[in-house]
Amino acid sequence: MLTRGEILSIRSLADRQGRQESGLFAVEGAKMVGEALTSGFRVHGLYATTRAAERWQGATVVSGKEMERISTLRTPSDVVALVELPSPTGSRTDAGLALALDGVQDPGNMGTIIRLADWFGVGEVVCSPSSADCYAPKAVQATMGAIFRVNVRYVDLAPWLASQNRQLFGTFLDGENIYGARLPSEAVVVMGSEGRGVSPEVEALITRRLHIPPYPADAAGSESLNVAVATGIVCSEFRRR
Repeated sequence: MLTRGEILSIRSLADRQGRQESGLFAVEGAKMVGEALTSGFRVHGLYATTRAAERWQGATVVSGKEMERISTLRTPSDVVALVELPSPTGSRTDAGLALALDGVQDPGNMGTIIRLADWFGVGEVVCSPSSADCYAPKAVQATMGAIFRVNVRYVDLAPWLASQNRQLFGTFLDGENIYGARLPSEAVVVMGSEGRGVSPEVEALITRRLHIPPYPADAAGSESLNVAVATGIVCSEFRRR
């Protein structure tokens, strides 16, 4: 049986402050926990319901009611792991294709972009401090395990971009049609926030402006694409070349 203090401690990981103070984040569900256990990340706690305990050796067995209290999911899973946060800085790559997120604030979009990075072999996602916390429960779930394979860092974005030797790309309505553009294998692609796009200080550093056109080109349809959808198209085009 979990104590009230243990339950409150685990539940506090749903908040950024709780994660920062404890140095931990929570992972839920068999697939995600399995990924965590084989990832090289340090797991500091493992909790499983009675019906799932046999699969998860060494787990603290909890009741269904206790699992409901520590879970952030609408339908609680049978297993939760507490995982140590990686270094806040991470290692610097300076090669290949990287994504830079300038104020992407929706945790679901953040998690989906990390999953896309994993799919398209983008090993580094560099985020502005105003971007969503990739270790928030909704973001972690949206990564579907990619959080354990993609290097995610939070930095003051403009100085970091200014230090790059790679070309800096961004998506804009007045940009070059991405489907005809010559795209290099080494670049940083900047994706802006859902509501405001790329900030002025970051936009000033971008050397190549790209545009994802609608079909047909003069269609009077949606104003813009969801940032995660746009990221998927951009990554696909860079890899297709």
